[in-house]
Amino acid sequence: MSKNIGSIDRIARIIAGLALIALAATGTIGWWGWIGVVPLLTALLSWCPAYTLFGFKTCKLSD
Repeated sequence: MSKNIGSIDRIARIIAGLALIALAATGTIGWWGWIGVVPLLTALLSWCPAYTLFGFKTCKLSD
């Protein structure tokens, strides 16, 4: 599993994931906001299965 998410992409995923989780936890957007766990996990792993499937890569370094 090589990295395929760059630093800007990671930051955006972390912010979006935390925002969705926070909104779901406060009941603002309902239960579906817990989907924010997905971008948060992909950012922490620096790997996105969808990017692998479609051959995308936003990072400059390769493992």
